[in-house]
Amino acid sequence: MDNSFSSKIAIITGGGSGIGKEVAARLVNAGANVVIGGRDEAKLRQAAADIDPSGARVRVHAGDIARPGTATALVELATQAFGGVDILVNNAGVFRPKAFLDVNESEYDWFLDTILKGKFFMAQAAAKAMQLRGGGAIVQTGSLWALQAIGATPSAAYSAANGGV
Repeated sequence: MDNSFSSKIAIITGGGSGIGKEVAARLVNAGANVVIGGRDEAKLRQAAADIDPSGARVRVHAGDIARPGTATALVELATQAFGGVDILVNNAGVFRPKAFLDVNESEYDWFLDTILKGKFFMAQAAAKAMQLRGGGAIVQTGSLWALQAIGATPSAAYSAANGGV
């Protein structure tokens, strides 16, 4: 452990697997306390156990980031468990390839609500908490697929949402 983040508290959305889980693990290894969020509580609990077997430095919250109340709950958990928020890695996302001509309104809304709206309100909630600690850092993850909409993989709605990020 290098302790370069020993006084820091981070929230990582999409923290149950992939990039989010790896970021959480690296932050814990560098001394931070983290809250990981995602939709699947069992997956989050397993990720937390993998990241910190002692259970002391990781908390989990399952919820749908498309609902602003989930962002509020993540910030409240970080504040109650560790004292505030210094870092947000806004990594939650969804992907389901579908041709542009076949995407319906509810599917389009699902992408935008999760990727764009979710990241907006999560960043807002975290920024308010960061102000109380004198500032912080927000990392928004996106996708290079935001630059294409109908290329090799059909992903127009996904690309539109990530373009907004």
